[in-house]
Amino acid sequence: MRTTRRKLLAGAGAIGATAYLSKYGIRGAKAQEPVRIGGQGALSGAHADYGRQIQMGATLAIEEINEQGGILGRPVELNFLDEELRPDVATRNARVQVDDWGADFLVGVDSSGSALAMGPVLAELDRICVFTHAGTHRLTEELVAGQGIQQIFRASAPVYQESILAAHLFAQREDITRWANIGADYEYGHANWALFKQTLQQLRPDVEFVAEAWAPFHTIDFSGHVSSVLAANPHAVYSTPWGGEAVSLLRSALVMGAFNQLEAWWQAMGASVDVLEGISGQIDQFNGKLWATGRYIFNWSEEETRDLNAAFNAAFQERWGRFPNYSAECTYSAVYSLKQAAEAAGSTDTAEVIEAMEGMSVKTPAGVRNYRAEDHQAVYTVPAGRVAKLDDYPMPVVGEDLFIEDPKEYYRWPPFEALEY
Repeated sequence: MRTTRRKLLAGAGAIGATAYLSKYGIRGAKAQEPVRIGGQGALSGAHADYGRQIQMGATLAIEEINEQGGILGRPVELNFLDEELRPDVATRNARVQVDDWGADFLVGVDSSGSALAMGPVLAELDRICVFTHAGTHRLTEELVAGQGIQQIFRASAPVYQESILAAHLFAQREDITRWANIGADYEYGHANWALFKQTLQQLRPDVEFVAEAWAPFHTIDFSGHVSSVLAANPHAVYSTPWGGEAVSLLRSALVMGAFNQLEAWWQAMGASVDVLEGISGQIDQFNGKLWATGRYIFNWSEEETRDLNAAFNAAFQERWGRFPNYSAECTYSAVYSLKQAAEAAGSTDTAEVIEAMEGMSVKTPAGVRNYRAEDHQAVYTVPAGRVAKLDDYPMPVVGEDLFIEDPKEYYRWPPFEALEY
């Protein structure tokens, strides 16, 4: 049936896909119904900008797609809910989106804990969710490759970006042999620190890990965390609190003189727009020692997709008056990935779209994404680098000493070995 549908669509010609499918009875009434995409992310609290950016990225993609004629000739609709960074809320949202609203596809999710909780629910609902922020490696390694939950895809780079890439970067720094950690005290932070230590120890057996301080969600005062790790005299700090918490942490570190004492500070996901905006006024005080990455940085793209990235940036800024965060780009690209897969399948049926997405390559603003068949993880390149103020941008960017590595070098590849932490 799938091959027949593709042939019919290829022959649709000027009458259009919707009319053609309706004429030949392939979709019947459904050919006229909208394609419904249910989104969710954090819309409240210190991390609310990420949910808003997910929503903005999805909205922009859907508006563009509808201007182009929709998906399979059908208009696209978005329903967006607040995840609250709570697994119980995220799973309830997924059920509401599918059972009550009739979502064909799901996108988004900020928290790694929420993503892991949603996995079994997606299999039950039989709906694809393309995750666009939650970074835990376990989502794709364990739930897809291990347990075979095929409805999970991820458009965003996982913790490999923050941990393994960082280890490869700092293995080259012979002046840094003592590391401390200020970690997010949940799945994301623990997985990152474990992978960073494991990789760096393999590359540099002389490196020591001298202190750890852990901060749960919604930490406000980081002064105790900073003072405790600085007391161990590290050469560098590895940090995973993100969003508004990252801004608070970095400001505390400045007040306490950390950037006079340290050789480097690695801020996982420090390329996030809200973090860069939050530290803009203090950028000179970091003494050129603040390093970061993101799952997309708006000021860089592969050569093959540079024009596409420029167009996306311009459209995003015109629509929303801001630069796009990585959560916005990842969701924008997830929606376009679903469009490409559905049109390749000639269907919005879950099983058929899964088959089309496995092994699919799609050009996106961040670069060419390749969705691995084994674990449904998108593989693409994002640099790390030093945070600096450049003349071309009104705020700091990850823009100096860029470290660009082929993702084949720093992604984990199946068969996956369990990570202990």
